Amino acid sequence: MTVWLLGDQLHPEHHVLDGADRVLVIEAAAFADRRPYHPQKLGLVFAAMRHARDRLREAGYAVDYRRAETFGDALDEHFTARPGDDLRCMRPPSHGAADRLRELVAARGGTLSVVHDDRFLCSPEAFDEWHEGEGFRHEDCYRWLRRREDVLMDGSTPAGGEWNYDESNRETPPADWSPPPVPRYEPDGLTRETLDWVAERFDTWGELAGFAWPVTRAEALDALDHFVEHRLAEFGPYQDAMVGGECALAHSLLSSSLNLGLLGPREVIDAAVAAYERDEAPIESVEGFVRQVLGWREFLRHAYRRTMPDLTERDLLDRSRDLPPLYYDAETDMRCLSEAVGHVHDHGYAHHIERLMLLANFALIYGADPHELNEWFHFGFVDAYHWVTAPNVLGMGTFATDAFTSKPYASSGNYVDRMSDHCADCPYDVDSTTGAGACPFNALYWDFLDRNETRLRGTGRMGLMYAHVDRKSASERAEISERARTVRRLAREGRL
Repeated sequence: MTVWLLGDQLHPEHHVLDGADRVLVIEAAAFADRRPYHPQKLGLVFAAMRHARDRLREAGYAVDYRRAETFGDALDEHFTARPGDDLRCMRPPSHGAADRLRELVAARGGTLSVVHDDRFLCSPEAFDEWHEGEGFRHEDCYRWLRRREDVLMDGSTPAGGEWNYDESNRETPPADWSPPPVPRYEPDGLTRETLDWVAERFDTWGELAGFAWPVTRAEALDALDHFVEHRLAEFGPYQDAMVGGECALAHSLLSSSLNLGLLGPREVIDAAVAAYERDEAPIESVEGFVRQVLGWREFLRHAYRRTMPDLTERDLLDRSRDLPPLYYDAETDMRCLSEAVGHVHDHGYAHHIERLMLLANFALIYGADPHELNEWFHFGFVDAYHWVTAPNVLGMGTFATDAFTSKPYASSGNYVDRMSDHCADCPYDVDSTTGAGACPFNALYWDFLDRNETRLRGTGRMGLMYAHVDRKSASERAEISERARTVRRLAREGRL
């Protein structure tokens, strides 16, 4: 029996390795020719795979590490060396991937058995038993999982007395606040060799210099310890804040390690909860972090699974505009968007509020094709995989589906001003909606509501917004529409 360990399943104690005679790892390069992936994403994936190969060999496994253009090419080599081999792998979360892998193996005379994916706590069978119908709501799933996994529970009630501390986690840091330190993992020889190969081999988008992501299990564990010790306590109150020149603030930066399998969700959750139990981090911060990992990450995996392929084939709001050039060159006078796109370009990362309320929100109210935005997120972020970007971007980010979101997360510049320091140094006036110097978010927001009134007015939680729309006169609406057209034209021309 040969275990086929996929490139995002790198934990050395995955159950799929139990009893393995041999481990097959395939480093296929052709996928990275399909999109202009961020070089730090490619460097992270390939370096992590090569380090995992070496750690498995040190642990005594016989590892066949095959570098090829495609999985098919590598499997040709494998079955030439081991005709009729029986393979076993963990189920990949991307839609249809398991079936495609089975077909590749069967076409070469082998068999492939697929076992459950222990990078998640909730199996498909457990989720489907809990929820049989259509329509998914995160809060219901989160509370069920808290009870099921006995996380932050005092018997049958939530620790601290509340399920949700979002209201306490919407502070902006004072001017004299400095973000906690962020760990950097300087590339060793193998990683530098990998990064050099990525720079030479692929056409990419983004900056490779400054790469410092954890690429080994040991580094990922250190990153977890560092977060719990230095940043978890302040994560909660400032998790929705945006500060100029800062892409991390007190965020964990653990998503890339979780999604590569270098860390498991339970050990990450347990580490945060243990800090709360030691009185080293407040309940608001720990619950907010648990909500991201046990709540949102697990929920999205199943929302994606249950809504594909329809999720990626439709758009409730029928949008088709190209993403404006600023998403690719960060050239805009809008300080908030310039910062957010710059963070992605330079690091392959921006935190969740920059993703949702800047990068996705602008595309949403601008009217950009949500599927192009999904592609942009997929190739631009080091932690992006189809199972996580598609529901995040197409559901919560752009309301292309209402299968698991109750309203579009659209906002004007007021939200950006409230949660960031960007507006104070921006040439656009956040308090103005029309006129040449008005914040582009404002006219786009009201125009978005106006243009999509038929679809959105009856949507849950949108009544208050349309009450504001109703108070605007016909002349105000006309001026807003004209300003929105101007903003879209300037953005399209790269002059916003």
